[in-house]
Amino acid sequence: MSEKKSDTAPADESAVSVPVAPKPNTITLDTPLKRGDQTLTAITLRKPSAGELRGLKLFDVLQLDVTALQTLLPRITSPALTSHDVGQLDLPDLLTLGAEVSGFFVTKADKGSSPA
Repeated sequence: MSEKKSDTAPADESAVSVPVAPKPNTITLDTPLKRGDQTLTAITLRKPSAGELRGLKLFDVLQLDVTALQTLLPRITSPALTSHDVGQLDLPDLLTLGAEVSGFFVTKADKGSSPA
């Protein structure tokens, strides 16, 4: 009987070690953003609606224009970033957030045809 218990133990251990999938559209910052007493280590983005793109040129958003991102990101982030917060982001983090934003503009058909 003790052999059977040892046979099932590795299966139980492997089930426990399975990593939990991160939330969709959540970016873990390489350099945490300090805002007063709060330190932000991850930012969640949601797909913008047409109204949240008001005053922006889609070309600028897709070109990852910093000014466009400083306008758009406060509208679609959780926790909500300010324009100043966006300006304080480390460049690789800003690029990662911008790339995630640009992914919102890809059609479902195009997402399905791209290699994973």
